Amino acid sequence: MNHWKAKILLLLGTSIWGATFIFTKIGIDHCSPTLYIILRFLIAVLLTYIFFAKHLHKINKQTIKQGTLLGIFFSCGFLLQTFGLKYTSVNNSAFITELTVVITPFVFWFISRQKIKTISKIAIFLGFLGVIIMTNPDINNLNTGDVLTLFSTVFWALYIIYIDIFTRGTKEIALNVQLLAMQFVSGLPILILYFIFFEKNIVYFNINTELIVSVLFNAILASFLVSLIQISVQKYTNPINAALIFALEPVFASIFSFFMLGEVLSFQGYIGALVMLLAVFLVDIYNIFCSRVKRT
Repeated sequence: MNHWKAKILLLLGTSIWGATFIFTKIGIDHCSPTLYIILRFLIAVLLTYIFFAKHLHKINKQTIKQGTLLGIFFSCGFLLQTFGLKYTSVNNSAFITELTVVITPFVFWFISRQKIKTISKIAIFLGFLGVIIMTNPDINNLNTGDVLTLFSTVFWALYIIYIDIFTRGTKEIALNVQLLAMQFVSGLPILILYFIFFEKNIVYFNINTELIVSVLFNAILASFLVSLIQISVQKYTNPINAALIFALEPVFASIFSFFMLGEVLSFQGYIGALVMLLAVFLVDIYNIFCSRVKRT
Protein backbone atom coordinates (compact mmCIF):
# COMPACT_ATOMS: atom_id res chain seq x y z
CA MET A 1 0.00 0.00 0.00
CA ASN A 2 1.34 3.43 -0.87
CA HIS A 3 1.46 6.56 1.24
CA TRP A 4 -1.57 8.18 -0.40
CA LYS A 5 -3.88 5.19 0.03
CA ALA A 6 -2.89 5.01 3.69
CA LYS A 7 -3.70 8.70 4.14
CA ILE A 8 -7.12 8.29 2.51
CA LEU A 9 -7.98 5.37 4.80
CA LEU A 10 -6.78 7.28 7.87
CA LEU A 11 -8.90 10.24 6.72
CA LEU A 12 -11.89 7.90 6.49
CA GLY A 13 -11.21 6.73 10.03
CA THR A 14 -10.85 10.31 11.23
CA SER A 15 -14.20 11.22 9.66
CA ILE A 16 -15.83 8.45 11.70
CA TRP A 17 -14.07 9.67 14.83
CA GLY A 18 -15.44 13.14 14.11
CA ALA A 19 -18.94 11.79 14.61
CA THR A 20 -18.10 10.09 17.90
CA PHE A 21 -18.16 13.36 19.87
CA ILE A 22 -21.88 13.69 19.14
CA PHE A 23 -22.73 10.01 19.62
CA THR A 24 -20.69 9.77 22.83
CA LYS A 25 -22.27 12.91 24.27
CA ILE A 26 -25.70 11.39 23.56
CA GLY A 27 -24.71 7.97 24.90
CA ILE A 28 -23.35 9.08 28.28
CA ASP A 29 -26.57 10.95 28.95
CA HIS A 30 -28.16 7.51 29.29
CA CYS A 31 -25.24 5.36 30.48
CA SER A 32 -22.35 5.73 32.93
CA PRO A 33 -19.18 6.74 31.04
CA THR A 34 -17.07 3.71 32.01
CA LEU A 35 -19.91 1.26 31.44
CA TYR A 36 -20.40 2.89 28.04
CA ILE A 37 -16.78 2.22 27.03
CA ILE A 38 -16.96 -1.35 28.39
CA LEU A 39 -19.92 -2.00 26.09
CA ARG A 40 -17.95 -0.58 23.15
CA PHE A 41 -14.95 -2.79 23.88
CA LEU A 42 -17.05 -5.95 24.38
CA ILE A 43 -18.78 -5.48 21.04
CA ALA A 44 -15.42 -4.77 19.34
CA VAL A 45 -13.91 -7.97 20.79
CA LEU A 46 -16.94 -9.97 19.63
CA LEU A 47 -16.68 -8.56 16.10
CA THR A 48 -12.96 -9.28 15.96
CA TYR A 49 -13.59 -12.91 16.86
CA ILE A 50 -16.53 -13.25 14.43
CA PHE A 51 -14.59 -11.94 11.43
CA PHE A 52 -11.03 -13.02 12.23
CA ALA A 53 -11.27 -16.10 14.45
CA LYS A 54 -8.79 -18.08 12.35
CA HIS A 55 -6.04 -15.53 13.07
CA LEU A 56 -6.54 -15.57 16.84
CA HIS A 57 -5.66 -19.16 17.73
CA LYS A 58 -1.87 -18.76 17.81
CA ILE A 59 -0.68 -15.56 19.46
CA ASN A 60 2.96 -15.44 20.58
CA LYS A 61 4.18 -13.82 23.79
CA GLN A 62 5.62 -10.78 22.05
CA THR A 63 2.30 -9.96 20.36
CA ILE A 64 0.50 -10.41 23.69
CA LYS A 65 2.88 -7.93 25.35
CA GLN A 66 2.59 -5.45 22.48
CA GLY A 67 -1.20 -5.74 22.31
CA THR A 68 -1.46 -5.34 26.09
CA LEU A 69 0.60 -2.15 26.00
CA LEU A 70 -1.59 -0.77 23.21
CA GLY A 71 -4.64 -1.76 25.24
CA ILE A 72 -3.40 0.21 28.26
CA PHE A 73 -2.82 3.34 26.16
CA PHE A 74 -6.09 2.85 24.27
CA SER A 75 -8.34 2.23 27.29
CA CYS A 76 -6.79 4.98 29.42
CA GLY A 77 -7.15 7.45 26.55
CA PHE A 78 -10.78 6.47 26.06
CA LEU A 79 -11.53 6.49 29.76
CA LEU A 80 -10.12 9.97 30.35
CA GLN A 81 -11.63 11.43 27.17
CA THR A 82 -15.11 9.96 27.71
CA PHE A 83 -15.22 10.86 31.41
CA GLY A 84 -13.96 14.34 30.57
CA LEU A 85 -16.72 14.79 28.01
CA LYS A 86 -19.20 14.37 30.85
CA TYR A 87 -17.95 17.64 32.39
CA THR A 88 -16.99 19.76 29.41
CA SER A 89 -18.41 20.82 26.07
CA VAL A 90 -18.04 18.94 22.78
CA ASN A 91 -16.12 21.94 21.43
CA ASN A 92 -13.59 22.00 24.28
CA SER A 93 -13.21 18.22 24.17
CA ALA A 94 -12.51 18.32 20.43
CA PHE A 95 -9.95 21.11 20.83
CA ILE A 96 -8.05 19.56 23.75
CA THR A 97 -8.06 16.11 22.12
CA GLU A 98 -6.41 17.63 19.06
CA LEU A 99 -3.50 18.82 21.20
CA THR A 100 -2.30 15.30 20.38
CA VAL A 101 -0.93 16.83 17.17
CA VAL A 102 1.48 18.91 19.28
CA ILE A 103 2.29 16.28 21.91
CA THR A 104 2.94 13.37 19.52
CA PRO A 105 6.11 14.83 17.89
CA PHE A 106 7.71 15.49 21.29
CA VAL A 107 6.88 11.99 22.54
CA PHE A 108 8.04 10.53 19.21
CA TRP A 109 11.38 12.35 19.50
CA PHE A 110 11.80 11.30 23.14
CA ILE A 111 11.21 7.61 22.31
CA SER A 112 12.94 7.30 18.93
CA ARG A 113 15.44 10.19 19.09
CA GLN A 114 14.68 10.81 15.41
CA LYS A 115 15.10 14.40 14.32
CA ILE A 116 11.88 16.12 13.25
CA LYS A 117 12.20 17.84 9.88
CA THR A 118 11.61 21.59 9.64
CA ILE A 119 8.73 21.15 7.19
CA SER A 120 7.05 18.77 9.67
CA LYS A 121 7.46 21.34 12.45
CA ILE A 122 5.76 23.94 10.25
CA ALA A 123 2.93 21.48 9.51
CA ILE A 124 2.52 20.79 13.25
CA PHE A 125 2.33 24.51 13.98
CA LEU A 126 -0.23 25.06 11.20
CA GLY A 127 -2.30 22.12 12.42
CA PHE A 128 -2.39 23.47 15.95
CA LEU A 129 -3.15 26.98 14.70
CA GLY A 130 -6.00 25.62 12.59
CA VAL A 131 -7.50 23.82 15.59
CA ILE A 132 -7.41 27.03 17.66
CA ILE A 133 -8.98 29.10 14.88
CA MET A 134 -11.69 26.57 14.21
CA THR A 135 -12.74 25.57 17.72
CA ASN A 136 -12.13 28.93 19.46
CA PRO A 137 -11.91 27.14 22.84
CA ASP A 138 -12.84 28.72 26.15
CA ILE A 139 -9.45 28.28 27.83
CA ASN A 140 -10.08 30.92 30.47
CA ASN A 141 -12.48 28.67 32.36
CA LEU A 142 -10.82 25.28 32.47
CA ASN A 143 -12.77 22.62 34.33
CA THR A 144 -12.23 19.04 35.49
CA GLY A 145 -13.38 17.67 32.14
CA ASP A 146 -10.80 19.76 30.29
CA VAL A 147 -7.97 18.52 32.53
CA LEU A 148 -9.01 14.87 32.15
CA THR A 149 -9.19 15.28 28.37
CA LEU A 150 -5.73 16.87 28.37
CA PHE A 151 -4.26 13.84 30.13
CA SER A 152 -5.94 11.61 27.55
CA THR A 153 -3.88 13.22 24.77
CA VAL A 154 -0.66 11.79 26.24
CA PHE A 155 -2.09 8.27 25.99
CA TRP A 156 -3.29 8.91 22.42
CA ALA A 157 0.19 10.11 21.47
CA LEU A 158 1.77 6.97 22.96
CA TYR A 159 -0.81 4.80 21.20
CA ILE A 160 -0.05 6.37 17.79
CA ILE A 161 3.71 6.02 18.25
CA TYR A 162 3.71 2.43 19.49
CA ILE A 163 1.41 1.28 16.69
CA ASP A 164 4.16 2.51 14.37
CA ILE A 165 6.86 0.72 16.37
CA PHE A 166 4.98 -2.59 16.54
CA THR A 167 3.69 -2.78 12.95
CA ARG A 168 6.31 -1.07 10.78
CA GLY A 169 7.96 -3.43 8.31
CA THR A 170 5.34 -6.17 8.50
CA LYS A 171 2.38 -6.95 6.24
CA GLU A 172 0.97 -9.82 8.27
CA ILE A 173 -2.81 -9.66 8.57
CA ALA A 174 -2.63 -12.00 11.55
CA LEU A 175 -0.43 -9.58 13.51
CA ASN A 176 -2.79 -6.67 12.85
CA VAL A 177 -5.82 -8.68 13.98
CA GLN A 178 -4.05 -10.07 17.04
CA LEU A 179 -2.96 -6.60 18.16
CA LEU A 180 -6.51 -5.38 17.60
CA ALA A 181 -7.99 -8.16 19.70
CA MET A 182 -5.40 -7.86 22.47
CA GLN A 183 -5.86 -4.10 22.84
CA PHE A 184 -9.55 -4.56 23.56
CA VAL A 185 -9.11 -7.67 25.73
CA SER A 186 -6.33 -6.12 27.83
CA GLY A 187 -8.14 -2.79 28.07
CA LEU A 188 -11.31 -4.31 29.52
CA PRO A 189 -9.84 -5.21 32.99
CA ILE A 190 -8.66 -1.60 33.44
CA LEU A 191 -12.12 -0.29 32.64
CA ILE A 192 -13.89 -2.89 34.78
CA LEU A 193 -11.65 -2.19 37.81
CA TYR A 194 -12.21 1.54 37.43
CA PHE A 195 -15.94 0.93 37.18
CA ILE A 196 -15.98 -1.24 40.32
CA PHE A 197 -13.94 1.13 42.49
CA PHE A 198 -15.06 4.55 41.28
CA GLU A 199 -18.35 4.34 39.42
CA LYS A 200 -20.44 1.45 40.72
CA ASN A 201 -22.24 3.66 43.26
CA ILE A 202 -23.22 6.26 40.66
CA VAL A 203 -24.05 3.88 37.82
CA TYR A 204 -26.97 4.64 35.57
CA PHE A 205 -28.19 2.75 32.54
CA ASN A 206 -31.35 3.80 30.73
CA ILE A 207 -31.66 1.62 27.67
CA ASN A 208 -33.41 3.35 24.78
CA THR A 209 -33.02 3.90 21.03
CA GLU A 210 -30.57 6.78 21.45
CA LEU A 211 -28.24 4.70 23.63
CA ILE A 212 -28.42 1.65 21.36
CA VAL A 213 -27.63 3.67 18.23
CA SER A 214 -24.84 5.52 20.04
CA VAL A 215 -23.16 2.35 21.36
CA LEU A 216 -23.46 0.46 18.06
CA PHE A 217 -22.05 3.33 16.01
CA ASN A 218 -19.08 3.86 18.32
CA ALA A 219 -18.42 0.14 18.84
CA ILE A 220 -18.75 -1.10 15.26
CA LEU A 221 -17.37 1.84 13.31
CA ALA A 222 -15.27 3.96 15.69
CA SER A 223 -13.76 1.17 17.81
CA PHE A 224 -13.62 -1.96 15.66
CA LEU A 225 -13.35 -0.63 12.09
CA VAL A 226 -11.21 2.46 12.68
CA SER A 227 -8.83 0.64 15.05
CA LEU A 228 -8.39 -2.07 12.41
CA ILE A 229 -7.66 0.59 9.77
CA GLN A 230 -5.19 2.41 12.01
CA ILE A 231 -3.27 -0.72 13.02
CA SER A 232 -3.19 -1.95 9.41
CA VAL A 233 -2.21 1.19 7.47
CA GLN A 234 -0.61 3.75 9.79
CA LYS A 235 2.76 2.06 9.21
CA TYR A 236 2.71 3.34 5.62
CA THR A 237 3.07 6.91 6.87
CA ASN A 238 4.65 8.11 10.14
CA PRO A 239 3.33 9.07 13.60
CA ILE A 240 3.59 12.82 12.94
CA ASN A 241 1.64 12.63 9.67
CA ALA A 242 -0.90 10.35 11.34
CA ALA A 243 -1.37 12.82 14.21
CA LEU A 244 -1.92 15.64 11.70
CA ILE A 245 -4.60 13.61 9.94
CA PHE A 246 -6.29 12.77 13.23
CA ALA A 247 -6.28 16.49 14.03
CA LEU A 248 -9.00 16.87 11.38
CA GLU A 249 -11.51 15.36 13.81
CA PRO A 250 -13.06 18.78 14.61
CA VAL A 251 -13.58 19.41 10.88
CA PHE A 252 -15.55 16.20 10.49
CA ALA A 253 -17.27 16.79 13.84
CA SER A 254 -18.52 20.12 12.46
CA ILE A 255 -19.78 18.44 9.29
CA PHE A 256 -21.73 15.88 11.30
CA SER A 257 -23.00 18.62 13.62
CA PHE A 258 -24.36 20.46 10.59
CA PHE A 259 -26.28 17.47 9.24
CA MET A 260 -27.39 16.01 12.58
CA LEU A 261 -27.88 19.08 14.74
CA GLY A 262 -28.21 21.90 12.21
CA GLU A 263 -25.15 23.69 13.61
CA VAL A 264 -23.51 25.96 11.02
CA LEU A 265 -19.76 26.56 11.06
CA SER A 266 -18.72 30.20 11.35
CA PHE A 267 -16.47 31.95 8.81
CA GLN A 268 -13.64 31.65 11.34
CA GLY A 269 -14.36 27.93 11.54
CA TYR A 270 -14.00 27.54 7.77
CA ILE A 271 -10.65 29.38 7.86
CA GLY A 272 -9.43 27.08 10.63
CA ALA A 273 -10.54 24.00 8.70
CA LEU A 274 -8.64 25.15 5.59
CA VAL A 275 -5.49 25.79 7.64
CA MET A 276 -5.74 22.27 9.10
CA LEU A 277 -6.16 20.72 5.65
CA LEU A 278 -3.09 22.62 4.48
CA ALA A 279 -1.15 21.27 7.46
CA VAL A 280 -2.08 17.66 6.64
CA PHE A 281 -0.88 17.89 3.03
CA LEU A 282 1.95 20.41 3.48
CA VAL A 283 4.70 17.78 3.69
CA ASP A 284 3.41 16.05 0.55
CA ILE A 285 3.17 19.35 -1.32
CA TYR A 286 6.71 20.17 -0.24
CA ASN A 287 8.04 16.77 -1.34
CA ILE A 288 6.33 17.03 -4.75
CA PHE A 289 7.77 20.53 -5.22
CA CYS A 290 11.29 19.37 -4.28
CA SER A 291 11.14 16.36 -6.62
CA ARG A 292 10.10 18.58 -9.54
CA VAL A 293 12.85 21.08 -8.80
CA LYS A 294 15.44 18.25 -8.84
CA ARG A 295 14.21 17.10 -12.28
CA THR A 296 14.64 20.57 -13.80
